[in-house]
Amino acid sequence: MGQQEVFTFLKKKRNKWFTSRQIADKLKASYGSVSVSIMKLRQSGQIKFKKNMLRTKTRGRAGKFVYRHK
Repeated sequence: MGQQEVFTFLKKKRNKWFTSRQIADKLKASYGSVSVSIMKLRQSGQIKFKKNMLRTKTRGRAGKFVYRHK
């Protein structure tokens, strides 16, 4: 699981916002590997992020941020 898979997923779903847990579930990948990939994509400025105002819960946890392709 790498940055490219996360980037491609977000690029295909360009107009939707996802929490990192939602991305991990959709890609059938571990949450940890998706988190690291998102962190690197955020640092390089390749994806947008904002605070999650809806507080979407996935597996009992609310995601603090949501992400999408620029």
